[in-house]
Amino acid sequence: MRGWIGAIVRFIVSALVLLAVGYVVPGFSMVGFGNALIAAIVIALMGYVIETLFGDNISPQARGVVGFITSAVVIYLTQFVVEGLTVTIFGALIAAFVIGLVDAFVPTELR
Repeated sequence: MRGWIGAIVRFIVSALVLLAVGYVVPGFSMVGFGNALIAAIVIALMGYVIETLFGDNISPQARGVVGFITSAVVIYLTQFVVEGLTVTIFGALIAAFVIGLVDAFVPTELR
């Protein structure tokens, strides 16, 4: 039960971060909390698939340039799955940086 609560909290926090990023990052636009929550889930699923296929070093949660670029690509591709999300390549790069900073300071047990 505790794992589910942690996952739910993590997705809610991720959705709130995506909404905040939509307000401050040029080239990144997110409409509504529901869409942000769906985007958080899609980003997590895409990250899981990438990590499963290519290993931990390329995962969006990995530290370093490869993880950063992978995270930006995942964010960019998410716009094609989630309605209400619009991202430019530049916006995806800045969003990956901002989300990475927030992720570094918000501890999670999902990693």
